[in-house]
Amino acid sequence: MLNCVIIDDEPLAVELLQSYIDRTPDLKLLCSFNDAPDAAAYLGAADVDLIFLDVQMPHINGIQLLKSLAKPPMVIFTTAYTEYAAQGFELDAIDYLLKPFDMARFQRSVAKAADYHRYLQKDAAPVMPYIFVKSEYQVIKVNLDDIRYIEALDDYIKIYTTSGRPILTLMTLKAMIERLPDDKFARVHRSFIVSLLRIDSVRNRRVKIGESEIPVGNSYVESFSRVLDKRSA
Repeated sequence: MLNCVIIDDEPLAVELLQSYIDRTPDLKLLCSFNDAPDAAAYLGAADVDLIFLDVQMPHINGIQLLKSLAKPPMVIFTTAYTEYAAQGFELDAIDYLLKPFDMARFQRSVAKAADYHRYLQKDAAPVMPYIFVKSEYQVIKVNLDDIRYIEALDDYIKIYTTSGRPILTLMTLKAMIERLPDDKFARVHRSFIVSLLRIDSVRNRRVKIGESEIPVGNSYVESFSRVLDKRSA
């Protein structure tokens, strides 16, 4: 159950969100606000997991409100303005719902928030079979078993999956390998991480995954050999 708050100055928008929340078992509505300053005071004291936040509001807009919070909860922006999507992405918004949105679209956002909430609690729970990355102005859930390999591209990495188009995200390969379970993934090159599950063959220091061949770098030969030996033992 996620404790949530609505912050929106449009009465009809608040009424619609309240009806969606009432029909969603994973959500508990604590309060609704039509003014950002009042909401900020409440958020400083209450135990809130998720905010449904409008962008355009009087006095202080949603972006400014979120930036002012020392420890902001998860946020799903609900707005009629597309031009704020990039800023919402920079503030780690879970999703960006463009008004008008229907119940199905709302529930997809809530499911993403619930998954992300469980992911944040991973230190107190079993290792989750997925990770979250930021890509294309949203937070995307990536199932570990769907990852084929990961490639470094300057300041970005490209995640190749079984589901089609690669996912591009701003992150280093070092940061990514630290988020992945070492019994499922191995770094084989300064520019590549491979999924051990997806390896078809290894020959002449080349890892074959489907139609792709990934080189094994000189400094990774021994560690990768140990990983393969451990799996074949």
